[in-house]
Amino acid sequence: MAESLSKPVQELLLSNHELPERYIYKGEDGANIGGGAAFPLLEVPLVDLGLLSSPSVAREEEHRKLRSGLSSCGCFQAINHGLKDEFLDEMREVAKNFFALPLEEKQKYSRTVDDMEGYGNDSVLSDHQTLDWTDRLYLVVSPEEQRKLQLWPENFRGILHEYTAKLAEMNELLLKAMAKSLELDEHSFLHQYGEGALMIARFNFYPPCPWPDRILGIKPHADGTLLTFLLQDKEVEGLQVLKDGHWYGVPIIPHALLVNAGDQLEIMSNGMFKSPVHRVVTNSERERNTLAVFCLPEREKEIGPVEELIDEKRPSTYKTVKNYVDIYFQNYQHGKRPLDAAKI
Repeated sequence: MAESLSKPVQELLLSNHELPERYIYKGEDGANIGGGAAFPLLEVPLVDLGLLSSPSVAREEEHRKLRSGLSSCGCFQAINHGLKDEFLDEMREVAKNFFALPLEEKQKYSRTVDDMEGYGNDSVLSDHQTLDWTDRLYLVVSPEEQRKLQLWPENFRGILHEYTAKLAEMNELLLKAMAKSLELDEHSFLHQYGEGALMIARFNFYPPCPWPDRILGIKPHADGTLLTFLLQDKEVEGLQVLKDGHWYGVPIIPHALLVNAGDQLEIMSNGMFKSPVHRVVTNSERERNTLAVFCLPEREKEIGPVEELIDEKRPSTYKTVKNYVDIYFQNYQHGKRPLDAAKI
């Protein structure tokens, strides 16, 4: 089947009041997707980024928390990151206002069938694909020469540039700290990340869903990134992480950034850091807005386990791969775990 586009969920809601078959989640855990059910909260470490470059005792404790979070649940909450509360609130407001625009206004930024960038929903790659209950605005941020500014609403341009420039600094700081937490040279992960690395922003809008016990905001998946930075909705929960076979809700800390490892960090760390499987549940009463920023190594860079993390006790678990994102999308839309394709 050739790729096609699905309607934005907001448009579907206006025209259809029956349970839409294409959105019904049919996975193995389909009986356990929420609908108001209470899930235990995940214990996510708080990592103070200001202490990662402080005197040794405090720094070592933050390194310990960083390693603990990434090796147990695959994520942590970054605090003291240098972005003011008011700035993050403004970033949220800009996104919220975009999705509140009339449909014809948003459609000026629509993605085309052969491009992920722009406003829209899932790429439909098969007749059997379950669709996510979310509308998105997907924008390549760097390299800067790859920006398609015609798809950037004007009021996004300054604030998104500032926000992602700060995240690029944070990404470098964290990749160095992660390497040190494993007693590696601080450039071990950065070497594989490359100079022409890719950064993508994805604004997510989850409209209220009348069928929260049948439909997911986003299907279970892990990210194909090195790192993902998530600015959560300030009030409405929805993100869940799979740990030890059970789903846990991720708590909201309004001005923290949730950072999670992606598949490419699990590969580089030879499985020491985990790329967590996660999903988004829907809410029957309230909309939810989030902003995910994905940091991906340069496309042509070969990535593989750092040599110092391979020994007789811990042999190499993953192959060296290139263009992992291509492997990722080929597997993800067919319901397979992309990381399995990189295993030895």
